[in-house]
Amino acid sequence: MAGPTTAERGERQQESSGPPLVRRFGRRRLRVIIILVLGSLLGAGCVWVLYGSQWLRAERVSVSGTRVLTPEQVREAAGVPVGVPLISVDTDAIEARLRRKLPRIDSVDVFRSWPHGIGLKVTERSPVVVVRKGTAFVEVDDEGVRFATVSDAPKGLPTLELTVSRSDSSAASLRRFGEDRLVREAVRVVAGDIPAAVARETRIVKVRSYDDISLELSGGRTVAWGSGEKGRAKARTLTALMKAAPGARHFDVSAPTAPASAGS
Repeated sequence: MAGPTTAERGERQQESSGPPLVRRFGRRRLRVIIILVLGSLLGAGCVWVLYGSQWLRAERVSVSGTRVLTPEQVREAAGVPVGVPLISVDTDAIEARLRRKLPRIDSVDVFRSWPHGIGLKVTERSPVVVVRKGTAFVEVDDEGVRFATVSDAPKGLPTLELTVSRSDSSAASLRRFGEDRLVREAVRVVAGDIPAAVARETRIVKVRSYDDISLELSGGRTVAWGSGEKGRAKARTLTALMKAAPGARHFDVSAPTAPASAGS
């Protein structure tokens, strides 16, 4: 008796194994299911490592960049929660807390130092003038921010005196610009405009109005600077004027195109 033909054998194989397209889709679904299961397990494991395990916990707080402040002061003000998952530490809240509690801090970079640390990189404000307050001194930085009160003035810094008189122009200037603006104008003169040699000799910066800023130098010399405008031109003029009249006691560069010197 003859055996089955080739066509008959193909029909029987298809009946037992199903269509090729169905078999192919079945394998794909299986691969997708395996990938999803592995992905879920991996995600759950990562979450557990970050939040549930003891491997990545905040245990140390390192401080760098301090000059006047101590690392202990910074750590105390930061209030970093020790023992919590490192990933859950709110670095923005720590930064805001430090700037609020320690005005001497100009900026701070708060970062995670894996696997167990929080780093605090501090930049402190630097005073450019001081304002007398009773027997103490308030330090003022180059932005006009009054950030700290100290018992002794840092050496080499001039004292800022806001001497607004009762005259109409002086009082009107104070009302128009406000004390903070006048202080910022004076600080800009000291921190960025006057020549370095003059800055080293400056002892007092007097502000009577927006247009009336003057300097008292060592040896009783004075400089009428005027407003804080045209600072670079005034600085060049003052340098030339001091060279031309080294024995003068008073220099006026309030109008840099028409300077004057007097006294000997």
